[in-house]
Amino acid sequence: MAVLTAAGVAGILLAGGCGYEEKICSSGEYPVKAVRSLTGATCVPDGEEPPDGYVRFPEGKVPKVVNDDWDRYWEEHMLDENGRELSGPPVPSSGGARSPS
Repeated sequence: MAVLTAAGVAGILLAGGCGYEEKICSSGEYPVKAVRSLTGATCVPDGEEPPDGYVRFPEGKVPKVVNDDWDRYWEEHMLDENGRELSGPPVPSSGGARSPS
């Protein structure tokens, strides 16, 4: 009986598409992007300003979950020091490493 129950639970999880989505930041934090960087990003506690060299994502273009549309978008787009999108080829930058915490 226990084997049937375990098999049933496993089947429900597989059929339901139960997937795990990793959030970009922990609760009480928001993501920021390194200036002129394709890969630099970190999380900042709510209510605090981004550290030097980082800016907020433009409103409506904030990644929420790892590999969501905006997370992938920002892998190919950069922001200037005023949080405006840059056009043109990427510029090498030391940028920060992503730290989703």
